[in-house]
Amino acid sequence: MRVAVVGCGNVSESHFRALEEIPGAEIVAAVDIKKDRAEEKAARYGAAAYTDFGEMLKAVKPDCVHIATPHYLHTPMAIKALENGAHVFLEKPCSVSSKEVDELTEAEKKYGRYLGVCFQNRYNNSSVLAKEITDSGKFGKLTAVRAFLTWDRDEKYYSDDWHGTADKECGGVLINQAIHTVDLVQYLSGGCRRLSAHVHTDRLKGKIAVEDTATVRMELGCGATGIVFATTGFSGNSDVIIELTFEKALLRIEGEKLYRIYPDGGFELLCGKLDREFTGRSYWGHGHSAIIREFYDCINTGRPFPLNSAEGGKAAKIIAACYRSSITNNAVEVK
Repeated sequence: MRVAVVGCGNVSESHFRALEEIPGAEIVAAVDIKKDRAEEKAARYGAAAYTDFGEMLKAVKPDCVHIATPHYLHTPMAIKALENGAHVFLEKPCSVSSKEVDELTEAEKKYGRYLGVCFQNRYNNSSVLAKEITDSGKFGKLTAVRAFLTWDRDEKYYSDDWHGTADKECGGVLINQAIHTVDLVQYLSGGCRRLSAHVHTDRLKGKIAVEDTATVRMELGCGATGIVFATTGFSGNSDVIIELTFEKALLRIEGEKLYRIYPDGGFELLCGKLDREFTGRSYWGHGHSAIIREFYDCINTGRPFPLNSAEGGKAAKIIAACYRSSITNNAVEVK
């Protein structure tokens, strides 16, 4: 399968490295508007370098396109690739509005190609086991969920031409960093029906046009209440914590570890980190290789890919609702 990677920034390395492990996948093109970045990746992975996405589609006619560009380009580029007969594997967020999610889902159906959204943290061993436990009902009903993301993004991080901008990044900590956490919360809890959110800029006020801190209260599909706190104003990059309160137990995800916490303060480690090399940053988790491997296996076997545009778009719609709620200072429905 002939594969093109579009967007050769930091996260693209996780895609290139994962593709090297896919039997039959041949990286044929690296695309970036910055010529030096495209040429560097192309030289390293034996591909052709392009600076124009449309030109690459016509010249190369790839079987699959990986898109890791600034957020505002995700949906338009994905639809264009689908129109040109390519499968698409899309970095988060798949879309920057509910309207775009619906347009993407329509295009996926219309052109009959596979589209996958990269929520790799669903493939962390802690997430997989937590989902199994939640679905089994062994600890009774899930009654409450709380999640914390405390990361460090200083002014240098926003020094490129799109991070920190309202028109290209289309948001800050929620749409960029915490969207993975929001996705896991809704995934483990039957979705989100309604929410109230507040976003603000604490660390870099006046220096970026987007939020670096957010709080969200979610009415979850299973009936539980969810609370998410996220900030990039911390002094380090800690493992994300998600705590799941059941009728008969308390579970805590800390990155790739899953604990059962007992009332006396004791705990049991239910699963730990995988012993393998990280690609990218350690707090991203190991999931890129696993999700990309399953995406190609689904294409080759004809199985539906579980994180298609509709499923992957759930978190994008929640994030869009968060921004609506914060602007209006009211609770809003997720739709």
